[in-house]
Amino acid sequence: MLGVVMSTIAGISAVQRTKQRFIGIYLNSLVTVMASSALITSLAIAGIIRPVPWFTPQYVIPLLGMVLGNTLNGMTLGLDCLMEDLCNKRELIETALALGATRWEACQEQIRNAIRVGMIPTINSMMIMGLVSLPGMMTGQILEGASPALAVRYQIVVLFMIASATALGVIGVVGLAWLRLTNREHQLLLERLQTRL
Repeated sequence: MLGVVMSTIAGISAVQRTKQRFIGIYLNSLVTVMASSALITSLAIAGIIRPVPWFTPQYVIPLLGMVLGNTLNGMTLGLDCLMEDLCNKRELIETALALGATRWEACQEQIRNAIRVGMIPTINSMMIMGLVSLPGMMTGQILEGASPALAVRYQIVVLFMIASATALGVIGVVGLAWLRLTNREHQLLLERLQTRL
């Protein structure tokens, strides 16, 4: 139950910081954040950490919290970037659509850019982990007396969990937003966007 509450707050928070919104954006965000975080956390708990019982809050809640925190940041950046790019390059996209491009062909550059922007914080933190910054979980385990090798292994698992969940979350929310802002007749529907005051 606590996991559902945490995921709901994360899904709402991911949208609260976007400049523009459309009808259904909250539902898209909630579904995406819940699906990506539940899938990745479940795989890590059941396949790697394997606590007994599997639903031990000592493991599930902290891991889910770390995954959700990073996923919602990526989703916010991806959504914001997609909607801004679609608005800024509207004429270019509509020209491509008028010349016979599909909605995917006309918008793929904006979609790729939004996914790239959404993943930047996670990739940056992975690049410097252990060299510039020492993660709190690893440091805490070492200070508690755990073997540094074991602490590093746990931290690697957490990093891959965060990267996987963020990638799934960003791809999911950007894809759903793109589907909502275009239609099967290959038209761009930016009139659905409402700028937040």
